Amino acid sequence: MSEVAYRIDALQYANWSEEIFEQMRSGGVDAVHVTIAYHENFRETVANMERWNSYFERFPHLVFQGFSGDDVRLARDTNRTAIFYGFQNPSPIEDDIRLVEILHTLGARFMQLTYNNQSLLATGCYEAEDTGVTRMGREVIEEMNRVGLVVDMSHSAERSTLQAIEISARPIVVTHANPGFWHPALRNKSNAILQGLGETGGMLGFSMYPHHLRAGSDCSLADFCRMIADCAEIMGVDHIGLGSDLCQNQPDSVVEWMRVGRWTKKIDYGEGSASNAGFPPMPEWFGDNRDFGNVEQGLLEVGFDANDTAKIMGNNWLRFFDENFGPHD
Repeated sequence: MSEVAYRIDALQYANWSEEIFEQMRSGGVDAVHVTIAYHENFRETVANMERWNSYFERFPHLVFQGFSGDDVRLARDTNRTAIFYGFQNPSPIEDDIRLVEILHTLGARFMQLTYNNQSLLATGCYEAEDTGVTRMGREVIEEMNRVGLVVDMSHSAERSTLQAIEISARPIVVTHANPGFWHPALRNKSNAILQGLGETGGMLGFSMYPHHLRAGSDCSLADFCRMIADCAEIMGVDHIGLGSDLCQNQPDSVVEWMRVGRWTKKIDYGEGSASNAGFPPMPEWFGDNRDFGNVEQGLLEVGFDANDTAKIMGNNWLRFFDENFGPHD
């Protein structure tokens, strides 16, 4: 492992702008996995990629598209941020397994098998019955393994997630969630999932999204970092990183798109309620990309040494990128 301490965020869905890209640079963020599809079909996802191409053309001194771990190193060397594409739903592949390879070729590197609902591939964490990974899901996992599209189970239910860990020939991830022992949100993960990820070379990215935090927006940095230390005892320090789930500058209407999409005519409040259906305030120690240094300092203060802190801040994700973004040997 390089002695360079990288900073990688495994999930953001901001209202992208030059201001945010400049904040990434101010925060020394070398790479960000960005959501480019929630409920979009293939063509709509390609349109989102076109929008990102325009950002890369307009702000080449700040951001560029990443495809491999070497692009993270290039970002550090050129004082820019590498942007990696991911989907929070398998809707971009529609019902066509051959689109897995096409989307990987276009730059997709992560795909969740579900959002909160049942999909063609697996069960989401808000369903009453978790039927597990489907027949198509098994085939899609195999194809994702083949091309190097990483299986992400951040919004998936317990049985489906454990089955995905077992079925996948390559390590899988939960890019943005926290342990359920710390805060029992539906999206947070059981000890069995944490252990399964650690034993198979997978990764967990810790979320700063208030609905996933104990005490919500009032969660302290010390409590967050102690949670990370407790999780390291279960999974091993080599299998944890950050996945902030930062939704900076987004209007509340975007929350409706996330939770409702096209599957219902009603408002689905998901992790919130009618009184807090919008974006909650971020904790005071993490408002945007300029605050990653606060997390680094918090990790040091709860007892991680410099080497392990660097692993959590980004070096673990970089190793994972190196090993899993390309075709299977």
